[in-house]
Amino acid sequence: SMKDILFIIGSESDKTAVQPGVDLIGDKGLTFDLEVISAHRNLEKLVSFLKAEEADYSVIIAAAGLSAALPGVVASLTTRPVIGIPLISGELSGIDALMSILQLPKGVPVATMGIGKQGVLNAIHLAERIIKLR
Repeated sequence: SMKDILFIIGSESDKTAVQPGVDLIGDKGLTFDLEVISAHRNLEKLVSFLKAEEADYSVIIAAAGLSAALPGVVASLTTRPVIGIPLISGELSGIDALMSILQLPKGVPVATMGIGKQGVLNAIHLAERIIKLR
């Protein structure tokens, strides 16, 4: 059955960073699934999952740190709106993730949030606004 949000993170260790967003989804009464699928370590699984499941969701949120391929790869594989969240990690504290998510080629749009917790929360607020357009 149709759910509001598909939330994808690249690694189990990102769960802590996105927990405030997961809590906010619950507070807003939206429906969601959280999947852990890495664009770098498990690209084939990501491709097959999206092919099979993307139609079941209104909005996809993808969060990643470091070189942050996940949001862009997801956007290249779906026609759903994608919101990208750069997470704080590594030597550059999320600046690298921000640039990676922001600087996508034309035809691969991702709505890019701020780094870290406020970006996580704003992703949910934006997803809700998109969902309410229906």
